[in-house]
Formats: sequence, C-alpha cells, structure tokens
Amino acid sequence: MTTSGPRTAAPAPAGRKTLPLTVKPRDLEVGLDFPREWVEFLDPADDHHLIRADLTWLLSRWSCVYGTGCHGIIADRAVEGCCSHGAFFTDEDDKRRVRAAVKRLTPQTWQHYRKGFKNWTEMDELHDAEPALRTATQEDGPCIFQNDPDFPGGGGCALHGQALRDGVHPLEYKPDVCWQLPIRRDQKNVKRPDGTRVLQTSLGEFDRRAWGEGGHDLDWWCTSSPEARVGRTPVYVSYAAELIALIGQPAYDELARLCAARARKGLVAPHPAG
Repeated sequence: MTTSGPRTAAPAPAGRKTLPLTVKPRDLEVGLDFPREWVEFLDPADDHHLIRADLTWLLSRWSCVYGTGCHGIIADRAVEGCCSHGAFFTDEDDKRRVRAAVKRLTPQTWQHYRKGFKNWTEMDELHDAEPALRTATQEDGPCIFQNDPDFPGGGGCALHGQALRDGVHPLEYKPDVCWQLPIRRDQKNVKRPDGTRVLQTSLGEFDRRAWGEGGHDLDWWCTSSPEARVGRTPVYVSYAAELIALIGQPAYDELARLCAARARKGLVAPHPAG
C-alpha cells in the first residue's frame, strides 16, 4: 500500500504520455499571474467572519498525483513527492495532535521509527524568521515519516498510512501544513470604512509563491501543472474535509453552494492548467 500526500493518490489517466527528453516537467507549468474569480461571503455561523474564496482554484480539477505522476519538488527524487523537507508545526495544538498520532506507529508501520518527541523533531529556520520546530528529516533525505515505496508496512507518509488503517481522515494525524496543502488559508483582522471589524479568511491556491522565495527553485510544483489536472471532482468537493476543518461546516456549506452555482453558469476566469 502506498500512502502519502493529502489523500491516496488518484489512478493515472489512461494513455498518459511520456515527456520527450528535451521537455522538463516544469516546462508544462502555467505562469503564476492570470485572471482569477473570487467570491466573498459572511460565515453563516459568525457575522464577524468574512470569507474570500478563489473560485478559479476551487473549481479546478487539480488532484494529488503522488505515486502516479508526481515529479517531486527536488529533481530525481520524485518518490518523495512534496515531503522532501520536514513540516513546521503551526502551534501547540498541532504538536499535541501529531505527537498522539506518532504514538500509534510501530517499527512495522514506520520505517524510520524513533521514540520520543525530541528524536523526531528538530529546529530549523522558517522564511528567515526565528528558528522554529519541524519534523526531522532523514540524513540527506526526506521527512523522517516518509517510508520507502517497498517498505512492507506501506510506502509514503507513515502518519497518512496509520490514519487510513485507523479509519480516520489523514488530517487527524498529519501536521497542519501537510494536510492543508495545496490549500492556502490567510487570516487577518480588517477594519472596514464604517469602523466595524471582521476576521477575513482568504482561501486560495498554495502556488510557488506561497513557499516564499524558495518556491521558485522547486523542480516541479503540481498546482501549476496540467499533469495534475486529473481530478474527477473540483477541489471544493475533493477537499471538503480540509475546507470544513479550515472554516467550519456552516461556512463550507455556503462555499459549496456558491461554487456549484458558479460552475453551472461557467467561470469567466478558469484555471489555465485545467
């Protein structure tokens, strides 16, 4: 069983063509600047919570292609997908949740098994800010939780695989940054012209820029690639669980209604990657 990425990888579409040797996967990616459609609405459960959502992204047919077509973010290391670096923790709740999940792993399910929080975490710099805690990495390799494809306990993310074995969604076990990708959520408090204040949540595509300056150095990134546009359903449907976790059920229900309505009428600015 191979498990990694936001969910179990979708099957490769029939007739996928091999790229000519002169064409690199990155060459197929679309640019970062193109028209997008956005919608704004108040959270039905909180009239002080304004949500902005990128319909161009949420109505696209992006899908995780780990194991079926993912080229990886580092050249010649496709098997690592987007797990070549450790995952930074967002807060104490994130740490506690992952720590509890790790306790469910064994040497039979985690190839690089380590006991103790300090043994599978390490400090590192985050976008030139103060050092922050993240999951450790293997020596000259990917995240410590990444199992090899031929590992008997299952290839890919050990935490993802354990979640599937336990019958829960992987977002219950994986670090926040891992299960949220490639959804980007930005939040800020906004003072409006009439003096009222709202919490503004923006939901969009985690593209190369979202990684910071280093994002432009990634060997390949899936959200810009037509090769990752193989989803049977749009992102707002395939990522329903993640979106609910990010904005709550009432807000998601309204978002889904608006997305469906826009899809029926047709986007003015569809995603150029598909």
